[in-house]
Amino acid sequence: MEKQLSRKERERLQHKREIMDAALRLFSEKGYHNVSMEEIAKEAEFSVGTLYNFFKSKEELYKSLIYEVSDKFHSLLIKTIEREGDEIERLKAYLKKKGEIFKENLAIIKLYFAETKGASFSVIAGLEKELRVRYHDFLQRLSKLFEEGIRKGVFEEVADPFYLAVAIDNVSNSFLFLWLEDPEKYVYPEPELVLKIFFKALLKE
Repeated sequence: MEKQLSRKERERLQHKREIMDAALRLFSEKGYHNVSMEEIAKEAEFSVGTLYNFFKSKEELYKSLIYEVSDKFHSLLIKTIEREGDEIERLKAYLKKKGEIFKENLAIIKLYFAETKGASFSVIAGLEKELRVRYHDFLQRLSKLFEEGIRKGVFEEVADPFYLAVAIDNVSNSFLFLWLEDPEKYVYPEPELVLKIFFKALLKE
């Protein structure tokens, strides 16, 4: 049974949420480098001292935003691919869920990719290292799905399962980045189309 939070704990979580939402609005509008902690405090309607009670620096606040969406991606996608059921249906669910999470968190994703273009952004090196560890863990788990499918005879063993995981994840990433560039021109495709493209040589007759 989950522990019930006290009123004080609930209020603290709410205040943290309000600060993070305010920071995301300002970062998205002005860019990370052009926003100060004072501006974030004003936007969130807290004192600057209150902000520093939650976050030691602007970098830590930015990291918290990125890790939050990373945690969401990681946990929901793993839950999707590791559920019981048919391998192809699980892949369809994974592609659909990935698109949904991407669209639901568009502001922070756009911010992340905009800021990673700046070599002077000091927090990026350590941040990307941690995110790569999570990403590699996800690919290892996704490769297990292909291993199961090959063992059951659903898939031909055309390549190492890990390479198959890398391939399908990057196919979906490419569609998502195109959609991010121009949502009207490049619609994120239905999972069936992605699998049709990907599985041409993989599915058994």
